[in-house]
Amino acid sequence: IALPKQNQIPTDFYRKGETVRAVVARVDNRNNNPKIILSRTSPMFLQRLLEMEVPEIATGIVQIKSIAREAGSRTKIAVASSDAAIDPVGACVGPRGIRVDKVVSELKNEKIDIIKWSADPAEFVANALNPAHVMSVYVSEKEKICRVIVMDNQLSLAIGKEGQNARLAAKLTGWKIDIKSQTQYSELV
Repeated sequence: IALPKQNQIPTDFYRKGETVRAVVARVDNRNNNPKIILSRTSPMFLQRLLEMEVPEIATGIVQIKSIAREAGSRTKIAVASSDAAIDPVGACVGPRGIRVDKVVSELKNEKIDIIKWSADPAEFVANALNPAHVMSVYVSEKEKICRVIVMDNQLSLAIGKEGQNARLAAKLTGWKIDIKSQTQYSELV
């Protein structure tokens, strides 16, 4: 069994004999000497942690539609519910945030944004750019680009530190995202 450095969260520190949670990334079977490779950076690891903490995910009522992760820093998760009476985001967060807090604790305080998935690309992209408030989204199906307009004071929040929020939102949704402030957009039109 091995947990290579690239499969560890940058803030991880282990002591000999310590129990570590991880997911099996792959099994190498070279020269009839099987070696199990573990990962704590894989999106599947995060999915398994959520399944353990959120009964609605374990039973299939709430589905994880997409995960975008920069291990050790920030993660965005899109969730949907097959039962209209169950709020998928609320189910994942839990009462007073206890469910998501357990996952955050296991991930050494990695920030986790849980957003509601939508089949409508404009709504999905707007949700994915949370915590920024989006004014409007223009979708170009042909180019698979969403042009997003935010208020001037929301631009840096939408883009995020070093572009992280926009980068994770694009990875989560599968769409290219072009973010403009109201002022920038009005100068173009």
